[in-house]
Amino acid sequence: MQASKADYKGYLITLASLLLIWAAASYLLQNPALPNPLDVLALILTRKELITHTAVSLIRVVYSLALALSVALPAGILSRERVVDATISPIIYLLYPIPHIVLLPLYILLFGIGDLSRVLLIATILFFQIAVTTRDAAKQVSDYYVYSILSLGASKIDIYRHVIIPAVMPKILTALRISIGTAIAVLFFAESFATTSGLGYLIIDSWSRADYTTMYAAITTMALLGFALYVIVESAERRVCRWL
Repeated sequence: MQASKADYKGYLITLASLLLIWAAASYLLQNPALPNPLDVLALILTRKELITHTAVSLIRVVYSLALALSVALPAGILSRERVVDATISPIIYLLYPIPHIVLLPLYILLFGIGDLSRVLLIATILFFQIAVTTRDAAKQVSDYYVYSILSLGASKIDIYRHVIIPAVMPKILTALRISIGTAIAVLFFAESFATTSGLGYLIIDSWSRADYTTMYAAITTMALLGFALYVIVESAERRVCRWL
């Protein structure tokens, strides 16, 4: 599970290759719609406005992930209980196939144009991703493990604490890593509509003004934001799931 020095070397080589391809394409095309990566990097390092928009986007993503996890994890883990599963399964089967991203206008009408509507939209989409993965992982835990700990006099809380939760934790963290990419994608859509803050707004605003350097700077920053969150979750996975 731990990344080796060879892995980090591979990441750096890939990053350098992408930057070289970008720089070469910018030089050959001489198109203002494809600025030089050095100009974009300089703008990222010097434009204070980017920090504000990045902070707003980061807060929205973190709140969305926290809200989705707080609801999806109990719902998924406790689906081993028949009563809970009988309640959760119909909700998942009926609502999961719906393209939830179309709910943004409805959320704005109900909760206003502030952060709440955007956080709820992202959390709604992430809830189903995390809940479905957690539910399936919890149901796949062999009953023999449960019988073994029951024979030692364990309570139901002990079963979840020492068997179910450790067994499903790798799947939960995998779902969380996948959800980060989804959260960043939905964030862009949510911030491109009826708002004046966030990286998504900055991308659309700079695009409409043909300020392509700022647009690329915002896109790059949003990509780095997703990458940073992914690395944090991967690091947490190495600490929490040391047996992998």
